Order: sequence, then structure tokens, then C-alpha cells
Amino acid sequence: MQAPHADEKAVLFGRYKISAYDEMFGSEGAPRAHYAPLFDRLVDMGAAEIERRHKVADLTMRHQGITFTVYGRDQGVERIIPFDPIPRLVSSSEWDRIQRGLTQRVRALNLFIRDVYHNRSIFKDRVIPAELVFGASGYRRDCVGLRVPKDIYIHVSGIDLIRDDRGDYLVLEDNCRTPSGVSYVLKNRQVMKQLFPLLFEEYNVRPVDDYTDKLLSVLRHIAPDGCDEPSVAVLTPGMYNSAYYEHSFLARQMGVDLVEGRDLVLDRGQIFRRTTRGLQRVDVIYRRLDDEFLDPLAFRPDSVLGVAGLMGAYRAGNIGLANGLGTGMADDKGIYPFVPDIIRYYLNEEAILGNVETFRPTIASHKQHILANLEKLVVKAVDGSGGYGMLIGPASTREQREDFARKIEDNPRGFIAQPTIQLSRHPTFVDGRLDGRHVDLRPFVLYGEEIFVLPGGLTRVALPEGSLVVNSSQGGGTKDTWVLHDAPSSSFSPSRAASAHDGRA
Repeated sequence: MQAPHADEKAVLFGRYKISAYDEMFGSEGAPRAHYAPLFDRLVDMGAAEIERRHKVADLTMRHQGITFTVYGRDQGVERIIPFDPIPRLVSSSEWDRIQRGLTQRVRALNLFIRDVYHNRSIFKDRVIPAELVFGASGYRRDCVGLRVPKDIYIHVSGIDLIRDDRGDYLVLEDNCRTPSGVSYVLKNRQVMKQLFPLLFEEYNVRPVDDYTDKLLSVLRHIAPDGCDEPSVAVLTPGMYNSAYYEHSFLARQMGVDLVEGRDLVLDRGQIFRRTTRGLQRVDVIYRRLDDEFLDPLAFRPDSVLGVAGLMGAYRAGNIGLANGLGTGMADDKGIYPFVPDIIRYYLNEEAILGNVETFRPTIASHKQHILANLEKLVVKAVDGSGGYGMLIGPASTREQREDFARKIEDNPRGFIAQPTIQLSRHPTFVDGRLDGRHVDLRPFVLYGEEIFVLPGGLTRVALPEGSLVVNSSQGGGTKDTWVLHDAPSSSFSPSRAASAHDGRA
């Protein structure tokens, strides 16, 4: 039996190279303890069987219409998001630290937003420059003095994490406006349960299935006073939005209405939905469009996506909004370097999860360093997202670097720069073998009566070899993330799993 096992290992991992921090293998090339059963199972299964299950997963995704829209591609904009069947494993001890770090970070950022729109003590104490916040694209003057239900602004967030070359988790970005991707977390899990039922069961994986129940509880928690049975709706920009699949999925799973701006109307200071039976009141809106499109009377007058008068209803306390207006300033990349200071200021704690070293062109010495080292740095627009508006120095052309140098000179507030970090790598099924690909992790955090961190999150994969860009909008894929309890089930036996063929997908 040893020879076939060795042969399959040679086929599967024959060209596998360990570089950066490898999620599955230690520096000596042996699987890490919590990955060892998965490694054995993959080798027992063999490349042909993994290929078969990969195709089953792809067909499932296609039949269920799990799509993502990519802007700016001539060949058509809507496509199936690539899915890799090799799960990422996170041990219990690793997750405990991540969970505590995310809870701490979201709590502090929420206090920061509330303070900025009310007391502004953080400016008076000179912890963060006021002009930096007032210059953030997500800062809304209209929200100054505005009270929001339960003093919660960031109801849903997706905090991007990476691992450096030592394996330490670092926060790369805070997404506090309308983070996407949780629908893929839930669908990936459903597919993996079908593909590897026995392995999944015996690995003792923490569930994610109750996310939409918890999301609905958060939304109901912020209903206007006096609403015993609040009516909730998901507000989408429409079917041409990149995350429309997710909007419809979440509405369906929560059992609430999916609406567009034209479906809603302001009447006597309250928001109603147009139906064939007349107007029906809406108490809470989970909005999936940016602030500036929400209300043409308050923000962009040319917006046809929002609801005229929504801001007035919000200000009067007649509607709950998730996320709250003005939360975008917290994930402005110009604010990001100050988050450890924000945590220390509001919570009197040191940040559990560190930041990536960040240079700000508004500081003369930083700008000089950035311009002199563009070929080594990653430069980001402070209000950018989805991988747009970035320069990845090592992969850039001279013309691109010169273009960004001009942009930085013209608008220093508009950019930050960070060292190029070799994101951790994970075995990924490519061309019939397993090869290392760079990954990051986007866990999702809900803030209602308490803070809940979904155990798992979206692992994004940079599919082109050597690429560090994991964004789905830039061609990245996804894989399921298994957060483990203390240890695999005591009855776990790779050989038993192999003999049972782990179920037939």
C-alpha cells in the first residue's frame, strides 16, 4: 500500500514549492499538525478523484447561478466565481486570537465614528489629525449630531487579514461600508459538505449556517422604537451591480424583501414599499449601496438608485439603516495607520491584531521614501476597493510607476503605500496538481446586541502563479475556511475516511 500512496503524493505535490508562509506545511516540509489528516486524505484520494469533485463543485456553482460581475471586461461581465476544493484550516487557538482581535477592532472603530460625529474628543486630545478625518471621502457632515439606534454604526464589517512571513495575522483593510463575500462563504460550505461529507464531519468544523439568522437579529435590533415586528428589506442598486447575487441571496435566506430605490417611497416622514396591495411600511433597510447614492435630495442629485427623502426619515428616527451613514470614514486607508491608536484611546488596550507598516505621502519623509521605492511598494488609493486604483510595485511597468508618482505629487492625501508582503500560500488545485497560491482571509463581523464573528470567512485565492492580487474583481478565486474546534474528532481515521471514499459527490 505504501507505493501507491507515494506515487499519488508525487503526482499531487510533485511541483509544490514552499515559499512565503505556507498554510499547510512547516519549514521542514511536513504538514502542520492540524493539516496532517487533510494531507493524508488528499493523497489517498488522488488527483483524478479531486479533479472529479472539482468539476462537480463547478457544475453546482453554475447550476445555482453563483455569479460575480467583473467590470470593464470586453468578453462579458458576469461569471462564475472560481472555487478551489482544498479547504483552508484554522486551528482553535489561531481563531481565538483572530476573534478577540476583530471584536476589539470593530468595537473601537464604532466608538471612533460615534465620537467624530458627536463629542470629537479624539481631536481635542490630538490622537488623530482632524483634517485627516474631514478629508476622508466617507466622512458625512450631514451625520454630525445625528443619533443612530443603539449608538451602533458598523453593523456588518468584513476585515481583510493576511499572514506575514512569520505566520502572524495582520489587518490589511477595514471594510466598514458594504462588504461583500459572505454569500460565497455560505455557498462554499454547502458545496464542501457535499464533496467531503465524512472528512468534514470528522474534522469537527465550526458551523457558519446561522449567519443570516444572526444578521436578521442585528437588523431587527436597530428598528425604530416601538416596532415590535419590524419590517426589514435589503436595498440593492440592481441586477447590474457586481454583488447582486449576494444581495438576492441574503434577502432570500432572511425571508425579507429585496428592493430597489424605485420600489420605495417617502410618505409622511416614513419609508414605504410599493406593492400590489398598496404601501407597506419598511422599518429597517440593509442597504447595499454607498452613501452618496442613497438619497438624491441629500447627496448626489443625479442618483436614481436611492430614495428621495430617506435621509430625513433616518434623521427623524423613522428608519434603521445598516450600515449607518458615514461609516466609510473608518475604512478610509488614510485612517488605517491610526487604528492601533484608536484602540488604545477608546479601550485602553493594545491592538491584538497588528497593522501592516504604512507610509503616508502627507508626511514629507514618507513621500520621499515612497517615490524613491515605488518598485518595491504597494500603493493604494485611500478610497479604493476591489483591487482598483492600486500599484503593485514589483509587478509594475516604468510608465505605471511614473503615473502613480504624478498622482501622489498632485494628491498626497489620496494615497498610502505599504511594503510588498508575500501573502501566505495554500495548496490549490491547478491543472491536475496541487500548487501553492497566495491567499488572504475576510472574516465577517456582526454588531447588534453583542459582537459576533462568523467562524471562518472568505479565503480569497490569487489564482495566477505568483500573483498577490486576490480580489474576485481582479480574477481571484475562493475556497472554504474551516475553523476547527480543539482537535479533530476522536474517531477520526484517514484510512477509514479513505475506505469510505468520503462519500460520493
